[in-house]
Amino acid sequence: MIISPKKDFSYFLRLAIAGTCASVMALAAASAGAGECPADKRVADGQGQKPGPTTPKGVTDVVRATTDISKEPAGIQGRLFRLRQLDMKPGAIVPWHSHGNRPAMIYIVSGEVIEYASNCAVPIVHKAGDVAPEKNGTSHWWINKATKPAVLISVDLFPNETKTEDAHMM
Repeated sequence: MIISPKKDFSYFLRLAIAGTCASVMALAAASAGAGECPADKRVADGQGQKPGPTTPKGVTDVVRATTDISKEPAGIQGRLFRLRQLDMKPGAIVPWHSHGNRPAMIYIVSGEVIEYASNCAVPIVHKAGDVAPEKNGTSHWWINKATKPAVLISVDLFPNETKTEDAHMM
């Protein structure tokens, strides 16, 4: 059987994306608790860290892949399964935002970042290898206070009816 280079590339791209997603999910399971708010510091939403900056600074946000979940066996209407890469320079800020309508997981590939979450009484330090779950009831912002860049991979269920200007909503 002969496969054209275009189809061959598409196959390998899908395979790479599937492998990346599976790896992120496996790492999330393996590192449960790492990079999360300590159990004794969890508080009701709004009782933790206060809102921070509202605009991004020093962050590059690249959408690497999306899948329309309505066309998959799960059949979730109005959602994209999205994989992004966030590169945070030293001093970079991911601004205050909510996950009330968009569950996500962040895998810290390299570097170290600090999260200020509305449902945690203390700042949360995330290091390379940590996975940060972002669930309903979480509003937060992140900063890279280190002297080296940080690289993060984000997977989320993004509402596909969101306006184009919000497509890179943190």
